Amino acid sequence: MKDGTGTTTLPEREAGSPSPSGGHPVIYWLAHTGSRLVGRLLFRQRIRHREYLPETGGALIVANHVSFLDPALVGACFRNPIHYLARKTLFKGFLGWLLPRIQVLPVDLGKGDLASMKRILRLLKEGNRVLIFPEGTRSPDGTLQEAEAGIGFIIAKGDVPVVPVRLFGAYECWPREARWPRPGRITVVAGPPIDFSSLPEGLTGRERYQACADQVMKVLAAIPFEG
Repeated sequence: MKDGTGTTTLPEREAGSPSPSGGHPVIYWLAHTGSRLVGRLLFRQRIRHREYLPETGGALIVANHVSFLDPALVGACFRNPIHYLARKTLFKGFLGWLLPRIQVLPVDLGKGDLASMKRILRLLKEGNRVLIFPEGTRSPDGTLQEAEAGIGFIIAKGDVPVVPVRLFGAYECWPREARWPRPGRITVVAGPPIDFSSLPEGLTGRERYQACADQVMKVLAAIPFEG
């Protein structure tokens, strides 16, 4: 439901299964439902400008990374399943079993993981939404960090809309140094697809990838908090 300020409550998930390109439908649904409940009850989560979030077709969702909660918080804003990325080092033990079943892909964008990048590009081409955190790791102090180089490659090669999302309040609820989260209010603000047409012409491949990555962080920094 939307009010006059562009705010919507977290959406009810539409009937359907996750993309056939990965994941387990029941486990994904349980995780998604749990994320929405936790977001509503513990963090009073709100989503503003949800109309910018694509529910169909290939799209790259780019968000700032300030807490361990971020993937679940952003995913809860979508009705339909999306794909997530996580560092390869997390795929051990129970998480190694769970993460693939909720459509999380192991990557290392900071080290030229071409195999993972190609898989991401294939998912985008197949019409999936993929959430990525350009900074690669959680911010140590809640501020925006530099983007890793791999995000620019994916943007340049993906040829899909790149939709920015900024989280406010998540760092205060679960800062990097804290062992457990604490209740608070978290607001997720979405923006229109990023325009890369203003990038200089004549850039080499690496220069263009870096310019795309820098543009993403510039747009994320410009998204204002809307209380």
